[in-house]
Amino acid sequence: MGARRRREPLSRDRALVAAIALVDAEGMAALTMRRLAADLGVEAMSLYHHLPGKEGLLDGLVDAVVAEIVTAADQAETAAAGGNWRTRLRSRFLAARAVMLRHPWAPALLTSRSAIPGGVYGYYEGILAILIDGGFPYRIAHRALHAFGSLALGFAQEVFQPAAGAEVDADAAEAELAALSAQLPHLAAMVAAELHDATDPTLGWCDSQTEFEFTLDLLFDGLEQARGAAGPAAPRTSA
Repeated sequence: MGARRRREPLSRDRALVAAIALVDAEGMAALTMRRLAADLGVEAMSLYHHLPGKEGLLDGLVDAVVAEIVTAADQAETAAAGGNWRTRLRSRFLAARAVMLRHPWAPALLTSRSAIPGGVYGYYEGILAILIDGGFPYRIAHRALHAFGSLALGFAQEVFQPAAGAEVDADAAEAELAALSAQLPHLAAMVAAELHDATDPTLGWCDSQTEFEFTLDLLFDGLEQARGAAGPAAPRTSA
């Protein structure tokens, strides 16, 4: 009889990898501590040594996605080395979006958490460094972060869209639109004209790749004008 294959020990990272795979395949509703334990081949109580309950599991998922964004953005910026501030930021934001498209449940989860994941601070430090190196004063760089909002993390929060990754009943939406068209003709006409093709990667009704990149370019154009109006930034001093 051959040697028995040794099972990989349970760890927080292993549990999170399995959790992400489960949610990617079946959606957030499928994620429970019991189901995750079954997928890992362990007892449910064993998970609590690594993840303190469902909320701890959700926090862990957010940490894992943010870490994936940071890695992807750093790699994209390395590839864009030598480019101007706009090229570097665009590469970072599109890299973050690619992560969100792989995990369409992530935007809703990320925005639902009460605490900011630690990795987000380092990610925004990188964005600020690009802006300051690009000649922006801190005043405009600060306003830029507000303007970017969730775009910096790869998705757009829109007033008229359901939660990212949520299923939309097309027939019900069409009926609702028809009912509202008399009272809201401009909004109804816009929605009818802007319904996206099913092949367009979206993270919600209004968050297509086209709108995402259009908004980025619009913001970058505005920042370029604001930088010129503000004059040269004060020289950076070493501590």
